[in-house]
Amino acid sequence: MHAFDVLGDPVRRRILELLAEGEYTSGEVVEVIAGEFGITQSGISQHLKVLRESGFATVRAEGARRIYAVDPRPLAEVDAWLDRFRRFWAPALDALATEVARGKRARKSRR
Repeated sequence: MHAFDVLGDPVRRRILELLAEGEYTSGEVVEVIAGEFGITQSGISQHLKVLRESGFATVRAEGARRIYAVDPRPLAEVDAWLDRFRRFWAPALDALATEVARGKRARKSRR
């Protein structure tokens, strides 16, 4: 499955957002995702399976629990693909940074 097919699903994106905060047990993932999306444990397990099989998440056993974490390698590939498009938004972000710096200087000079 292509990285953007994996990331195209809002449930999988949300699971990755959770895992970006740190490791989660499968039960913790189910608790959050079921509450937010109203899907079953079985459905969430299928999303976790897709994330594992596509390389976006790792899992390790800790007794009877399964601990999930982000694997950053596929995200680095997505980032590399996006790199060719950064030129479209980089100037706008640079301009924003300039305006923020001007605002900070203006506030300091008023003090």
